[in-house]
Amino acid sequence: MTPGGTAAFHTLGCKLNFSETSTIARELSEAGYARVGIDDAPDVVVINTCSVTEQADAKCRNAVRRALNSNPEAFVAVIGCYAQLKPKEISDIEGVDIVLGAAEKFNLLNHISNKKSQSEVAVGPINEVRSFIPGFSSQDRTRTFLKVQDGCDYFCSFCTIPLARGRSRNASIKETVLTAQSAASQGAKEIVLTGVNIGDFGKSTGETFFNLVRALDKEVPAPRFRISSIEPNLLTPEIIKWVADSNKFQPHFHIPLQSGSDRVLKAMRRRYGTALYRQRIEAIRKVLPNASIGVDVITGFPNETDAAFEETQAFLLDLPISYLHVFTYSERARTTAPRMTENVPVDVRKNRTKQLRMLSLKKQRKHYEQFVGTAKQVLFEESVEDGLRFGYTPEYVRVGIDAPTAKANTITSVQINTVHAAGYASGIISQKIPA
Repeated sequence: MTPGGTAAFHTLGCKLNFSETSTIARELSEAGYARVGIDDAPDVVVINTCSVTEQADAKCRNAVRRALNSNPEAFVAVIGCYAQLKPKEISDIEGVDIVLGAAEKFNLLNHISNKKSQSEVAVGPINEVRSFIPGFSSQDRTRTFLKVQDGCDYFCSFCTIPLARGRSRNASIKETVLTAQSAASQGAKEIVLTGVNIGDFGKSTGETFFNLVRALDKEVPAPRFRISSIEPNLLTPEIIKWVADSNKFQPHFHIPLQSGSDRVLKAMRRRYGTALYRQRIEAIRKVLPNASIGVDVITGFPNETDAAFEETQAFLLDLPISYLHVFTYSERARTTAPRMTENVPVDVRKNRTKQLRMLSLKKQRKHYEQFVGTAKQVLFEESVEDGLRFGYTPEYVRVGIDAPTAKANTITSVQINTVHAAGYASGIISQKIPA
């Protein structure tokens, strides 16, 4: 296929995938491909997949159908975690031209050619992947997701990520800072550090995540940074203190828990218990009493008895946290969890998820309400919904005000007046000094 056509990109799953899609999109743009939407009859379609849930697998198939409905002659490439884990299944999907693995996806240009009668598979063994290509998402100038790390060495019993992305690896601090500087030069006001297990940054280069945080704070001219999900055993007191003292790193942590039962945590092969988790939350609250603290939880893990779930509920209810991301457990091939003896019925799993999501709404509202009557710095985004432009405070409170009064990609002082049941706060532009 001759360069100079059009290319579309469809990304499923985590923010790391969005970062990687943008890196590949920039490569194709430099080769002469104009970026268009997937429904605009593109010549090339790149589908970046996730395989965290069975629903994500189905979404891949739907994206392929959507691409071919737009242009039956499109060259369709499928990359990402699903591609690494199940290349044969994807290659059997009608219309897929090539399936690329974890290492091969960054050489997409070398594989783009005229459509063939049979799809090609270029997926190498994941245990041989050692390369790391830093990158950042670029569709939204307001907030960019900076890929600082990839892979995971933990092998939790429910997770396929190590099988899809390989061992933990990263670029050097120097290279990562240069990439962040490039993101900032393109107008990003907030840089979110993302990866599979970002607290493990430095294992492949003899450096540390704490040293990376310090370097980014000092050397990158972006007004805001956020740390995305970080394991509690890797969230050290020195990182917490640095965030508390920094003018750039926002008071916001997202810390996976997965279960409030130590017995279930052990079965999950997590590397901490509830005592250490509580210590980390208390350490944050001591220096950042108003910080946002998000928590990941899985419901219905094998052997999660009623008593274990009640233990999780009680633990979360007692913790001073701000919101939950609740996931219903689903069996994944090539993991050890499905071999455990006592499976939780699917309807019970879903009911537990519903209960914890209700708890999350209560926690989030309480977190938002503490800022009513105060002025906060809000970074407003490009998109407008129902006449409102939305943005986030440093403490991750979503704020919406009348779109004409808020300029996109600006940090504006807003006096928060109301918290809405729909999950956002509202207010007015303020001249007050933000709290």
